[in-house]
Amino acid sequence: MKVRIDEKVEPSKALVFGLQHVLAMFGATVTVPLVVGSAVGLSGQEIATMIQAVLLAMGIATLLQTTIGSRYPIVQGSSFAFIPGLISIGSSLGMAATEGALIIGGLIEALVGGLGIVGKVKRLFTPLVTGVTIMLIGFSLADVAVKYFFNFYADPSGASIPKAVVIGLVTFGTTVYVALKAKGALRAMPVIVGAVVGYLLSIPLGLVDFSLVHELPVVSVPRPLPWGTPIFDISAIITLLFAFMVSIIESVGDYHAISAITEAPITNENINRGIMSEGIACSIAGILGACGTTSYSENIGLVALTKVASRYVVQVGALILIALSLVPKFSGILASIPAPVLGGLTLALYGMISVTGLRLIKERVELNDRNTLIIAAALIAGLGAPQLPPEFLAHFPRIVASILESGMAVGAIVAILLDQLLR
Repeated sequence: MKVRIDEKVEPSKALVFGLQHVLAMFGATVTVPLVVGSAVGLSGQEIATMIQAVLLAMGIATLLQTTIGSRYPIVQGSSFAFIPGLISIGSSLGMAATEGALIIGGLIEALVGGLGIVGKVKRLFTPLVTGVTIMLIGFSLADVAVKYFFNFYADPSGASIPKAVVIGLVTFGTTVYVALKAKGALRAMPVIVGAVVGYLLSIPLGLVDFSLVHELPVVSVPRPLPWGTPIFDISAIITLLFAFMVSIIESVGDYHAISAITEAPITNENINRGIMSEGIACSIAGILGACGTTSYSENIGLVALTKVASRYVVQVGALILIALSLVPKFSGILASIPAPVLGGLTLALYGMISVTGLRLIKERVELNDRNTLIIAAALIAGLGAPQLPPEFLAHFPRIVASILESGMAVGAIVAILLDQLLR
């Protein structure tokens, strides 16, 4: 490392390095509210409100992580693990129920960290269980990506399909090209470059509506509970708990990764405090009407690339996020991104989530008869359960029906049970 965790850098360099961290995580963290808001049926102004809340929540989460949490140079961003659950809850029970589920789930995660439970239950989350669960997150979002690609949510009549396909293909092609062929810092920002190119192409094709940008004020402070008084629905909370489980697993892995890269010691206290701070941040995100937060591997890669590990640089990035959250017009521009652009981006992004799980299994799981059987059963159960029609799910208790609607939850339960029983 050129700059160690506890070292400071001069303000001008800290600003540049902090902005670089924001750019590295920006595409992914903004995609989450865009996807959730569009799938749930929020208006453009409501999506802009959610983006504004997400930027503020992630800035606060990053400050918590670097001060009272693990104190590693880790950036917190919107977690893709929460997308299926947030869409399911928001569509069936409303956004107030997502607020309640995030608040309670965050408090539970904070307790898991604060009471030191992470180390005790970590043995249940073997690479096999984790790999299957991560694969199912990507698989469960496949239909969302394709519907965005063809502009289904905004235009179910299909009139805009030709334009949507052109925009989606150009966005996808640009994203893939930058990720594989670009040089230098540009290669670290394929989502941002793809989004910009797709957005600019959408303007002459008439799929961008700037009216929202004109209506929104230049500066305002996000208000708490934008979706109304939180609804604390037990089935919604249980549904999101599986997303929290995945987030915890990912974060523990990231803590070990950043520890190795920065040559900083890692203890159970670092891990427990980090998970506790993430739980507190998720509760704050629920109060602000945002999405769940997790540590971002992209930014850990950036630390490895730049050799700058200063937590103060990451804190500057957090302050930049908070500053951006105070500019609604900026959120309005992001909210006006057409669905086909998101389709082009998520076609690659969601697939990469599944491939990440597959890679984890390939590298760390022996594919003997036992493990192959567990993977097969968990995948089929996780893919098949969400296909049960609503009228059939009505025969189950609400809590059970909510679990069956989540492929990630079903797959995780099956994998954990079989992994423990087939010994």
